[in-house]
Amino acid sequence: MSVRAKKHLGQHFLTDENIAKNIVDALSLENYSKVLEVGPGMGVLTKYLLDKKAEIFVAEIDRESIDYLKNHYPKLEDQHFTGDFLKINITDVFKDQVAVIGNFPYNISSQILFKIIDFYDDVPEMVGMFQKEVAERTAAIPRTKDYGILSVLVQALYDVKYLFTVHENVFNPPPKVKSGVIKLTRNPKEGLAGNEVLFKKIVKAGFNQRRKKLSNSLKVLEIPEALQNHPFLEKRAEELSVQDFISFTNEWKNA
Repeated sequence: MSVRAKKHLGQHFLTDENIAKNIVDALSLENYSKVLEVGPGMGVLTKYLLDKKAEIFVAEIDRESIDYLKNHYPKLEDQHFTGDFLKINITDVFKDQVAVIGNFPYNISSQILFKIIDFYDDVPEMVGMFQKEVAERTAAIPRTKDYGILSVLVQALYDVKYLFTVHENVFNPPPKVKSGVIKLTRNPKEGLAGNEVLFKKIVKAGFNQRRKKLSNSLKVLEIPEALQNHPFLEKRAEELSVQDFISFTNEWKNA
């Protein structure tokens, strides 16, 4: 018995066991005892996760995959299945810290990352495979073409490490693009001082018109009078570091 890959779910099943093991081994398994795998498919990562000293949960919406997993991995009992990752409330389901791992469907890559940001307090770590372009954007540094909203919002809360690239030919069916595996490790967010909402508004407005100086792109937010001559306003969003955005947000809030 195997599972038929479904295009509308963005399923591409990883077939390389060494890569699967390397992805799982990238988890630190420190300071948490639960791991949630998103989109396990036929369990290529699951088998290695179940060998770890952690309680493993899976988020899967494909009925065929769920039946396959229950038949092949009896350690996964009903309480270990959580449903649609994008719809669950991580705090309510797990009550404490849980790492996230997965060979993530390309069509919801950004949504998965934003979900993790939203549940920052609950998710200390993530290891995942994304479309290479998304992985590179998440890990991008200032003054590069890949640096943007996703880079800044994720890196404000997590340290991001690009681990390795995965070729198309190790999937069934092969995707049309390469994949990239990244690791997020939660960092302290004291720098934002509770100004996360304003921070997101500033970052998004700045990059929505990334070719313009911030003095122009941030006009939609009504720049405080006290910041009208701020040196950052003479720069474009891609020239500011994550820490620059955090500092500027705090100055804005206190202006």
